[in-house]
Amino acid sequence: MANPGQGESKQAVPKQELQPHPVMEQLAGVQYCVNSPPPWKDAVLLGFQHYILTLGTTVLIPTMTVSQMGGDNAEKARVIQTLLFLSGFNTLMQTMFGTRLPSVVGGSHTFLLPVLSIIHAKRYNKFQEPHERFAQTMRGIQGSLIIASILQMTLGFLGLWRNIVKYLSPLSVVPLVTYTGLGLYYLAFPMLGKCLEIGLAELVLIVLISQYLPTYVTFKRPICDRFAVLLSVSITWTCAGILTLSGAYRKSTDALNSCRTDSSGLVHGAPWIYVPYPFQWGPPTFDAGEMLVMMVASFASSIESTGSFLATSRYGSATPVPPSILSRGIGWMGIGTLLGGMCGSVTGFSASIENSGALALTRVGSRRVIQISAAFMIFFSVFGKFGAIFASIPLPIMAALYCIFCGLFSSAGLSNLQFCNLNSFRTKFILGLSFSLGFSVPLFFREHWIASNHGPLHTHSRWFDNMISVLLTSHASVAVMIAMVLDCTLGRVNNENGKDWWEKFAVYGKDIRTDEFYQLPWNLNKFFPSF
Repeated sequence: MANPGQGESKQAVPKQELQPHPVMEQLAGVQYCVNSPPPWKDAVLLGFQHYILTLGTTVLIPTMTVSQMGGDNAEKARVIQTLLFLSGFNTLMQTMFGTRLPSVVGGSHTFLLPVLSIIHAKRYNKFQEPHERFAQTMRGIQGSLIIASILQMTLGFLGLWRNIVKYLSPLSVVPLVTYTGLGLYYLAFPMLGKCLEIGLAELVLIVLISQYLPTYVTFKRPICDRFAVLLSVSITWTCAGILTLSGAYRKSTDALNSCRTDSSGLVHGAPWIYVPYPFQWGPPTFDAGEMLVMMVASFASSIESTGSFLATSRYGSATPVPPSILSRGIGWMGIGTLLGGMCGSVTGFSASIENSGALALTRVGSRRVIQISAAFMIFFSVFGKFGAIFASIPLPIMAALYCIFCGLFSSAGLSNLQFCNLNSFRTKFILGLSFSLGFSVPLFFREHWIASNHGPLHTHSRWFDNMISVLLTSHASVAVMIAMVLDCTLGRVNNENGKDWWEKFAVYGKDIRTDEFYQLPWNLNKFFPSF
């Protein structure tokens, strides 16, 4: 007999068939989830890193508004300190009693259009003295914010928001979260371009430190990717300071002033110790039209905060947020806006996008880290001179961070596509239309507003025109409204939108893991069963 295999053709061993990546309800690569704090040394450094990120929005919004109101550097510093103090306080309240997610609560850009419309109102033209004009304008903004906060608290604490977001599905969450992050595109590279040598250096440096350097430089624990913001900002900020002192930016132009580290005037304008207090610029004033416009802004801000909560839960390795918890979070966001209206923060509050994106870069989604960050916000807002030093970081450096973190945030929305049927033409139609109109409609309204300080609508009621413009300049609002309407009205078969999988998170307690992430401390859930 011939030996086995001799004279016979060898059969080729079939290669193992490649399989698609499995669906994952929670991210497995997160090193510290919501309830698992890192060591204290890492937690403090990470908390300070989140504080640095918060400074971008905290400084930018007063910089854009206070000078138009007639305020000087001293008043701008007080507004920044007020906004930073309330950001820290509201972050603590949100992490303890709101959604309980590691979400930083900061100033919202959604309120900028109604704030600018108040600033340019004709009734303030009669105040010629700058300080008086600033105080009167601030009082008008305060009154509108106070009324707008009532809408958020009503929607949240009465459970009305829960009845809205229960119609969300993984398919409609995709444009909601994606456009919540991409909606700040005008604050990313366009603001970076005001000082390319500093902004591009920061962008390249953070990519090198966080993505490439860990491959070649190994430590016992992750350092480069976890603390990339602190390392890159320190280097770039130092270089910007050296160039400023050497006279490289001596010529006074808008572009070169963006590169300087001493152009903000905050160090000289900020008091040594300052504690914000209610009605520090006088009693608020109320105007019916402005209040309605601000209420629409608070509604749009609630939509964007909902998208931020959903992305944060993903990067914190938590389960999708139940509608009742989202409603509770929006209610506490309303309390934050109420405090902002009382103290004069210039804008309302929403869940921060860039800080949620930082959770993905660091892979640390711990609640304790965010609470430490809130403590830094409160400390540096009270001791103004020290906080003003960090607030003088050039805005192009912060814009480079926006390029990274807004993109990471948006990718959390795209990850929900794994629960949808991407081979369905119904899915493709809903995604395509919501993405297309979610970008082009707000761009159309924003261009009209920039050109003429007015939206494209011209009815007999200016406040009605502004209400429509504020809502339709929000990318997330337009995208999710289109996606939700189509998803709820177009017939579906075989769980195309992932709704059947999503149902187990629709009722608090239906999944045993929800208590682990969202239960209130000290057994307070029994006192708030509807939330």
